[in-house]
Amino acid sequence: MHVQHCIVSAPGKAILHGEHAVVHGKVALAVSLNLRTFLELKATSSGKVCVDLPNIDTSLSWDVSELRMLLSASLVKQEETKLLDVELLRRLREFVGITDGNLDTRSMATLAFLYIYLSLFGSGDLPSLSVSVWSELPTGAGLGSSAAYSVCLAAALLTASGAIPAPLKDSASTARWCQEDMELINSWAFQGEKIIHGNPSGVDNAVGTWGGMLRFLVPLLRILLTNTKVPRSTKVLVAGVKDKLNKFPSIINPVLDSVDAISCTCEKTLAEMTSEPITGEHYNVLEELIDINQTQLNVMGVGHPSLDTLCRVTLARGLHSKLTGAGGGGCGITLLRPETDSSVVQSTVQDLRDCGYECWETSIGGPGVQQHSPTSVKDEVMERLSPH
Repeated sequence: MHVQHCIVSAPGKAILHGEHAVVHGKVALAVSLNLRTFLELKATSSGKVCVDLPNIDTSLSWDVSELRMLLSASLVKQEETKLLDVELLRRLREFVGITDGNLDTRSMATLAFLYIYLSLFGSGDLPSLSVSVWSELPTGAGLGSSAAYSVCLAAALLTASGAIPAPLKDSASTARWCQEDMELINSWAFQGEKIIHGNPSGVDNAVGTWGGMLRFLVPLLRILLTNTKVPRSTKVLVAGVKDKLNKFPSIINPVLDSVDAISCTCEKTLAEMTSEPITGEHYNVLEELIDINQTQLNVMGVGHPSLDTLCRVTLARGLHSKLTGAGGGGCGITLLRPETDSSVVQSTVQDLRDCGYECWETSIGGPGVQQHSPTSVKDEVMERLSPH
């Protein structure tokens, strides 16, 4: 089998509005975050499959003959991606050395790769190849890093196996697959997410596949993304909101309804910004919604002093911030208006770094999974990925 050399990338995700309320049936706005994961796949003649994941200090290789022995007659077919092949997954867990108490990032990333690789190539000769992955996304920060990884795996391995054609034309630097092919990419990426997380919603991989706001176009908005580096447990935070709801239903239910209304108002505003000239009033609305939503999240009990500091530091520069994701620490986003001077951004970033936070200027609403030309943009991609 001739395996194509390809470079692909997929974005992370941020929650613009609707955290925690979505658990109770309300609208949430998940948007693509233009911090991306890149994957390069190359054919080799080594008789080995090599995976290099420098972000998590992992470099592994296996003999193709060793992997062939893991295949079973129950192999999932490419068109049957809704159910995991339980037998293959069991064999791979044993092979990787995963036990119930050993669900570390390295093991789960390895398991997802091997599962998709063997599922897509298992009906023929297993090719020897090398896969290198590098990400701008911090892991475990609620920014969809595992989904971006799964989307990249699915896109590259589906293309390499010939299940979908490479969309890139000779003169182009980037290209995207057609709708039907992206549906297939998304379904295999969801398999990767199920392997890594058990029972994911499917939102993260959908955003990684299509970009924007799920399948809707949104304007490209500049933001600061700040990681407070305060660890938190999503499970504990979700349980805390539920406890408050059970204890004070007449208080918390209206808060959840209000969050739902904010998500809907924001969605309407973003839609207007894609169909008509963008005005300062649009940004005024987005900023007010950010401030109101952050207050609601504090009422729900998912705020944190580190996030209060973020809001205070940015507001001193005239900028508006809120948490994104589970809260209790973690990450926050700060909206940057088009006219915001670069000196203000740089000063704000320095102020936040002085607080011990990590901070990136990036954007939301960018493209989903795409293929890159190895020749025309490789230097640009590698420069973007170089640690600064």
